[in-house]
Amino acid sequence: MKQRRLALFGALVYMALPAHANLELAEKSACLNCHDVSKKMVGPAFKSIADKHRGKSDAIAYLAEKITKGGSGVWGSIPMPGMPQVAAADVKALSEWIAKGAN
Repeated sequence: MKQRRLALFGALVYMALPAHANLELAEKSACLNCHDVSKKMVGPAFKSIADKHRGKSDAIAYLAEKITKGGSGVWGSIPMPGMPQVAAADVKALSEWIAKGAN
């Protein structure tokens, strides 16, 4: 019974923690197929994206929408496909991570 309570408590604590975004999450979400942290590839570097949106109050929401729906014309002629298969919590975590400089 005590082990079951501890397991339940651990699961609740884990679920309450925000999704942790980092390079591993970006890789898992297929972001690294087109982006790199510091250099341009098919898409812009995450650090360049952070620089472009630094200080904007809607940066995280904007980035989350771009990740989910995609877009074109912002960084050149190659469109970014939408990534609707990425879980909403992961999209939020990735958006926050990128907005903070992808460190």
